[in-house]
Amino acid sequence: MTPPERISSRDNPLLLRLRKLQRDPGGYRQAGQVWLEGEHLCQALLARGQRPTQALLTEAAWSVPALHDLASAAPRVLLLTEPLFAALSTLASPAAIGFVWALPPAAPIEPNAPSLVLDRLQDAGNVGSILRSAAALGVRQVLALQGTAALWSPKVLRAGMGAHFGLRLVESLQPAELQALTVPLLGTSAHSPLRLHATPLPQPCAWLFGHEGQGVAPELLARCALVLGIAQPGGEESLNVAAAAAICLHEALRQRISR
Repeated sequence: MTPPERISSRDNPLLLRLRKLQRDPGGYRQAGQVWLEGEHLCQALLARGQRPTQALLTEAAWSVPALHDLASAAPRVLLLTEPLFAALSTLASPAAIGFVWALPPAAPIEPNAPSLVLDRLQDAGNVGSILRSAAALGVRQVLALQGTAALWSPKVLRAGMGAHFGLRLVESLQPAELQALTVPLLGTSAHSPLRLHATPLPQPCAWLFGHEGQGVAPELLARCALVLGIAQPGGEESLNVAAAAAICLHEALRQRISR
């Protein structure tokens, strides 16, 4: 392994680029790379057979065997003082290690893959939570329409907890591009007489979830093969979109297993 390099200047070009990435949620699109902060995200990347271009860690972390081994997966290792590393972080308690990873080329839509479609979801925490549910419950592809929170932004990455690396992610799509899907679209509505738990679901399918306040655009909901309601005997008006997505994906998985 190449010996680690030490960075001592706040004005180092790499650190300037990474700080810019942290400030701009969609900056990765132009940069072609993302900053993965923390041991968990770094491990998740390696577990999916991916490799970073660079590892950055504090000088103290370099002496920790687990973090040393983790950093050694990168062809280039950079050691920073704790203040320099903390200046990269947006976390209340900065981590001690991070990876720079080159984003793969944009993938086309896979027409028959079990999918999720996100229509203008704004909250990064919701988007990341939905990606976690998708990866856990058998979805292979997530399609984000234009106006949805940037999928590889720092906040979505943190909420996703590594789910990104197990999914096919396609973003900045226009509604017309969903015509490439050959699986049926399924939507949800509190006003639907069809109840999720009592309705046979097509497999595979593409679940459609929309904006936290406005819901799915009416023209997209009209294209759904089924619009389903989630039973809420407690009487709440609506569910958080991430919770609704998890319920729908779990029901689809339950039906698939029972068959």
